[in-house]
Amino acid sequence: MRAKYVNPFTDFGFKKIFGVEANKLLLMDFLNALLPQANHIVDLTFKNPEQLGLVGTDRKAIFDIYCENANGEKFIVELQKAEQNFFKDRTIFYSTFPIRDQAKKGTWDYQLKAVYCIGILNFRFDEYGNAAEKDDVVHVVQLKNQHGRVFYDKLTYVYLEVPNFKKTEAELASRLDQWLFFLQNLEDFESVPAIFADTVFEQAFHTAELAKLGPAEQDAYEGSLKVYRDWYSIVTTAEGKGREEGREEGREEGREEGRDEGKREVARNLRAAGLSVELIAAATDLPPSEIDKL
Repeated sequence: MRAKYVNPFTDFGFKKIFGVEANKLLLMDFLNALLPQANHIVDLTFKNPEQLGLVGTDRKAIFDIYCENANGEKFIVELQKAEQNFFKDRTIFYSTFPIRDQAKKGTWDYQLKAVYCIGILNFRFDEYGNAAEKDDVVHVVQLKNQHGRVFYDKLTYVYLEVPNFKKTEAELASRLDQWLFFLQNLEDFESVPAIFADTVFEQAFHTAELAKLGPAEQDAYEGSLKVYRDWYSIVTTAEGKGREEGREEGREEGREEGRDEGKREVARNLRAAGLSVELIAAATDLPPSEIDKL
């Protein structure tokens, strides 16, 4: 049966819900649910997501969503479907563009507006030294000194690990919980759950409904969905292959350990029979130093 709503983890679905001017209320509500009350957003302006270098040969960056609030603070919002090499490096690189763009010609005191880089991750970002952190849904990262105090509070990275969100509808306790539940389950909804009975989510469901898309948007979504499914298939196949290789490696290690233990048992018997270490080593391929310990 065909889904009623778009998959929000497709490029089309994500930008349809959060990345257009007509739906900026949805993005504002989502960001306000994620960020502290002190950073409350009252208005947003979408900016060009394609960022060029200083010269034509410089590397450029294309953000999923790039916007600015009424105070001039910058927000990069990125959807990441699967883990990739140097993901953190890419996030840091992206943050340099809204920092650099604030430079002014002539006399300037270097005062900067805050920059927020927000990553919505549809995978588990397993790079934490503390085991207690691995199941966190929200990870907030800032520059700190050796005493753990924030050194600079105008550059913030926020990572949302959506797969770590395990709450049921009855357990939703905050606005962020609602948004995470919405993202995680949207494609499977057949109707609007009672928990989403307000004007913001009413707009979100209306926007995401496939029947409301025009023919061109339907085609664009189907193409985006195919890319997402192909990507998902590649990732899950690679993960499955990695697990199988790990199991096979484990089985081979077990067989090797069994062969070694068999050699040691033969060596013990030969020693008990009075054979020299040299002869036992020749018969079992065990090193003389190991035979001496038996």
